[in-house]
Amino acid sequence: MKTFTRSGLEFRVRELGPETGEVVVLLHGFPANAAAWTPVANDLAAAGYRVLAPDQRGYSPDAQPKKRHDYALAELVGDVLALIEAAGAKRVHLVGHDWGGTIAWAVASWHPGRVASLTVVSTPHPKALIQSLWRSRQLWLSWYMLWFQLPFFPEWFLGKNRGAALIENLTRTGLNQDSAKQYAAFMLRGRTFTSALNWYRAIPFRSANSRPVGAITSRTLFIYGAQDKFLSHAAARLTGAWVTAPYEFKYLPDATHWIPEESPEMLSRAIKTFIYS
Repeated sequence: MKTFTRSGLEFRVRELGPETGEVVVLLHGFPANAAAWTPVANDLAAAGYRVLAPDQRGYSPDAQPKKRHDYALAELVGDVLALIEAAGAKRVHLVGHDWGGTIAWAVASWHPGRVASLTVVSTPHPKALIQSLWRSRQLWLSWYMLWFQLPFFPEWFLGKNRGAALIENLTRTGLNQDSAKQYAAFMLRGRTFTSALNWYRAIPFRSANSRPVGAITSRTLFIYGAQDKFLSHAAARLTGAWVTAPYEFKYLPDATHWIPEESPEMLSRAIKTFIYS
């Protein structure tokens, strides 16, 4: 599978591993794409899994609608369900990082029958994140989400001089220089930067277009790096209260937000161990 379609949009997909293997879906975050998962995907495929890593809405060049509300959480979840259907799978092992983690929480909450196991990297449960706003410094850590609501200016400022400001901000939060440059170059292609930021700009539409993300009834592994510059320890600690199924919390004292890029071997090993258990 190289692409799948939904509602007139075409999404690129990287598929690895045997067609008969259990399906693992890898969801990237901002400002990455499916390439962020390459080492993890290769390792999972070598272990016999059928791995699907899509370039999601806004990141695939033929899936970049112009309206903000087209990026509401319900639409992002619908894209993942369309991928699962196109793959001919009934249930998948779902893995998400950053924004991909938010989508993964929502898929597991709203469609638990499609999720054999859930692994979320760096992103606390949405309810835990909201709770932490008033119990920690999370509100301050989330300031950029308000800044991203501005039209035009964020992509102009971060993208000028071939993305120099974006690269600087990414490396300051722990991402390696090579990945930061690759993501910046990707963001500057066509409408991609604006489309990617529309995930944030669609946040005001979420209450109208989707249910709240509630309790998780799928087996869940949550992996959190203590040096994360975007997400608080409080949000990480509160996440377990929103999982009613068997739950594992892997706390990495030296890891940053960018775990797929900085520790792919550890991450793929953790995913495999969790799926096997």
